[in-house]
Amino acid sequence: MSLRRTGIALAAALLALTAPLGSATAAQPTDLALPPPTGSHPVGTDVLHVRDASRPDPWVPDQPRELMVTTWYPAAGPGTKPARYLSAEESRRFVQLQADYGGTPFEPADVLSTVGTHARDHAPALRTPNGHPLVVLSPGHSYPRALLTGMAEDLASRGYVVAAIGHNHESAGTEFPDGRVTPCVACHTDDMGAVARGRAVDARFVLDELTGHPRFSTLIDERRIAMVGHSIGGASAAEAMATDPRIDAGVNLDGTFPAPLPDEGLHRPFLMLGAEHHNPGSELESSWDETWQRLHGWKRWITMRGSGHGSATDVNMLANQNGIQYPGEPLPGARSAELANRYVAAFLDRHLRDRPQPILDGPNAADPEMLFWHR
Repeated sequence: MSLRRTGIALAAALLALTAPLGSATAAQPTDLALPPPTGSHPVGTDVLHVRDASRPDPWVPDQPRELMVTTWYPAAGPGTKPARYLSAEESRRFVQLQADYGGTPFEPADVLSTVGTHARDHAPALRTPNGHPLVVLSPGHSYPRALLTGMAEDLASRGYVVAAIGHNHESAGTEFPDGRVTPCVACHTDDMGAVARGRAVDARFVLDELTGHPRFSTLIDERRIAMVGHSIGGASAAEAMATDPRIDAGVNLDGTFPAPLPDEGLHRPFLMLGAEHHNPGSELESSWDETWQRLHGWKRWITMRGSGHGSATDVNMLANQNGIQYPGEPLPGARSAELANRYVAAFLDRHLRDRPQPILDGPNAADPEMLFWHR
């Protein structure tokens, strides 16, 4: 069994960044860029550094919990310059982590600092009388939050405010405004339940910060909030919904649930969108089958044929552009990211905007990769 597919043990959480040992191919590096957003709005972005003085960091207890949060939003006009994807040091640390666990790394090591984006730094926000719905994003274990930028830009272009949380000490490297780059202390734990619980608290704190922020409080409609996460971030979305009634809907992108939901389950909409190995009755892990029974609101279980653990993020798309092809994942990264973005947007439009979305009703000929298991 490939460790990359188990999704809960430490080695699996780290190997999920890469192809299985020694089995990917790499060519010469190429220019890397995200696809253009599909919505009608230009996109602005800003980065917030928030500090929870009331809570110690779960991984470095002698320090308070502090987070970096990247926001994207519909813009009313142009900003100064395209936003940076990762810093050079964040890129090097992520690429080094790939190499440490036997995968084929991006080349050169700082190449992810050159990824072309579409959001503009500090662009003026497009304001509406009632505000925009808010989507909180949580990345996979040891993934930088930037690997959800493609989805975030697309959602912002469709009229959402998006906030991706950089969970400190849980990614390969997190850079702060003072130049510090903190390491992945959590990479040394196999207690994914603790990670999910901590991230639920992070999400609650970020919601408090954004809804009380002088710039964002009038930009956000607090009555329409969702959380979308990849890997352990997806499990954290369910954990956060179980503890924070402000979150109206949730999405898990290929994340193993490390612990069962409470006995009462969830009674709000939830989408499980995963790689092909997350089919019902999988011998690899049973947490999706168990969680499905405790989802009592609107729900869907969809997998993408030919995809892998990182396919719903930017990582496979950028790897392909860098000459890396992961074996056993024939679906091109650009196509898997396109599908993930479209189906997540449809889910959010349906449940935060009350707009019918026929693509969520069942299989369709235009997207043969999408397999519906339960409805």
